[in-house]
Order: sequence, then structure tokens, then C-alpha cells
Amino acid sequence: MNSLLDEGRLLPLAEDFYTIQGEGYHMGKAAYFIRLGGCDVGCAWCDSKFTWNPKLFPPVPVTEIMSRVVKCTARAVVITGGEPLSYPLGVLCKELKNYGIEIFLETSGSQPMSGEMDWICLSPKQNHPPLPEIYPLASELKVIITGPLDMEWAEFNRRKVGPQCHLYLQPEWSRREAVLPHIISYVKANPSWKISLQTHKYINIP
Repeated sequence: MNSLLDEGRLLPLAEDFYTIQGEGYHMGKAAYFIRLGGCDVGCAWCDSKFTWNPKLFPPVPVTEIMSRVVKCTARAVVITGGEPLSYPLGVLCKELKNYGIEIFLETSGSQPMSGEMDWICLSPKQNHPPLPEIYPLASELKVIITGPLDMEWAEFNRRKVGPQCHLYLQPEWSRREAVLPHIISYVKANPSWKISLQTHKYINIP
């Protein structure tokens, strides 16, 4: 795979766009999104299923991606997927750093770390748990909640991240009305957690 991607000089780009980060710690912040194709996790409720098959996204030169990033006013980039850690990210991160751009990674933690990140949002999935070495790197733990039993999974992961990691419970979008009361009650009883909402879906932006 690395030879195909020229050690990260090429990446399977699914889409890229400038928008507002809609969820988690950086909610409300302007950011350029770089979404890579290919995922080894495959959550049933994923809102980016179109990215799963990497063969649908021919590798694109990092220089081409960067040409669009630097044309806008973004001072932060979100690298997401799919599962972005499926690919070597060192070249992309180095280019972004050269322009003084903050790098936020969104990952399930299912693959080894690569690239130099300013912020790592770990969103662990039960069907493909994070690698042990990813947990201490997490700046933010964001657990998707589909029902009350997912709180046990959230606590399992909380015990593995570092003490400075920010903790978020986020309702799965299609079940938000059903699960939000449970999340609210849980956060009130366990205030180390915060609630994350997908505000970009409420205000109808990418």
C-alpha cells in the first residue's frame, strides 16, 4: 500500500472542503476537512459510508490537496475518513506544519499512529477497538451512544485514556431523541463527561 501511495505523497481523497467543525472540543471553529477513503471498521450507523471502499478514490498528490488548503483562510485542518490512519500521514502533516496550520485528527484508533498531530479525537468502536498505544495519545475521547448500554463502553475507554483527555458522549444522530435523555442524566451524575452534538447537522452545513 505504501508503495502505491508513494509513502504518503499520494492519498485516497474522498472529499475536501472548508466548513465549521460541528462537534466535540473544537465545535464552532473554522476548519478545512480532508476526508480520506477507506475504512476497516464499518459502523452500521456511519454517516460517511460512501468512504468505505478505498478503490473508489484514486490517490491524489498531497501537493494538490495543499494547493486548495492554502487558498482559503483556514488555520486548522481536520483529517478524517473513513479511517485516516490506514495511510501514512507524515508527508501531509509536514506540509501543513510548514504553513503553520493546526492539525486535528479524527480516528477510531484501529491503525498505528502516523504524522505529527496537534489534536487527536479518538472515537472508539466496539467492533474494532483501538490499538492500546493510541489511548495515551488521545486529546479527546468521543464515544457514540446508541443506547444506555453504551455507557459501559464509554467508561471502559475512559479508564484507558490519559487524565488530561477531554471526555464526550455523543448521541448517534438517528437515535438522538431517544438517547439524549439518558446522556443528559449520565453527564449530570458523572460530570467528568460532556455532551457533544453534531451541530453542523442542525445548521445544515457539511
